[in-house]
Amino acid sequence: MSLLYPSPNDRRDAHDHLEVRDEFKEEISRSLKDEKLKNRYKWSFETVQGFFAQSDEKTDDVEFNYAFNNIGRLKSWDQLIADLKELNRNAKPNEVFKLVVSARHGEGFHNVVVDKHGALAWEEKWSHLNSDGEYEYGPDAMLSEKGINQAKQNHDVWQKEIEEHGAPLPDKFFVSPMRRSMWTLIYTWEGLRNKDQRALIVENLRERYGNHTCNKRSSKQVIEERFGEYGIEFEDGFTEEDELHEEVQETHFHHCLRTNDFCQELFEQDWDAKSGSVDKEKALANSFISTTSHAGTISELLTVFQHRPFAISTGGMIPVVVKATRRE
Repeated sequence: MSLLYPSPNDRRDAHDHLEVRDEFKEEISRSLKDEKLKNRYKWSFETVQGFFAQSDEKTDDVEFNYAFNNIGRLKSWDQLIADLKELNRNAKPNEVFKLVVSARHGEGFHNVVVDKHGALAWEEKWSHLNSDGEYEYGPDAMLSEKGINQAKQNHDVWQKEIEEHGAPLPDKFFVSPMRRSMWTLIYTWEGLRNKDQRALIVENLRERYGNHTCNKRSSKQVIEERFGEYGIEFEDGFTEEDELHEEVQETHFHHCLRTNDFCQELFEQDWDAKSGSVDKEKALANSFISTTSHAGTISELLTVFQHRPFAISTGGMIPVVVKATRRE
């Protein structure tokens, strides 16, 4: 039995607040006219069709289950990777293509409490507390048993893709610092990820911060104590305490801007400033990216990549082939 079908709450998370998409486009248009702001948008992004079913408007995002459909692939892995390499080899000097697989953490105890009390009661009361008397979910909510099993199902999906269908391993792993995301990464890739492949912990992959106790992260020391043995490392500048969490919750628009910052940094790593062009060798070596984060973060990644909105279950994931173009 699959645990990876989206719930009504999951669909709400994906399809509410779509006004952010227009706000983001307007922000880019304004910023590109301002010398002080335009560097925040060095890269533009678009989704490349024809690789995965999830990008096709005809695919029903509630009924579709990638676990039974080869994660949505429309071609063999050999062909997919060959096509991706060909796109990068033939790309213009300011273009690069990547496969980005965005995984959502498995069900956390905060998700359990939302389902138990309803979204309205969660927003008005329970999200501000650490427990409802039955479940503890703050700060830094942990995975439920179902959430752990969802991550293990994803492990089985990837193991089959790798062993039976020739899927490559991601070239780089990125993860939110919240422990539900960290454990999801660990359970999903246990025994599959190479021991020398370290996952980079990135603040900009966090869920909307502030107000909700489940989204207040643990200290750097606690994260290191919990996960140091699992092949993780912190991005530069990662602070000891959570300096982002505050009483007022981050807006969806600001979350989108923050997610864009992650995408800009990711693709800028392939840029060679001396030649003023993409380093083809780097682009080919870093063409498959794994992120493990949250529903809101994935929603904003899809906004930045100009991908259709798509419901992602707790523990779910979505693959997207992205074309990035560095602006002149």
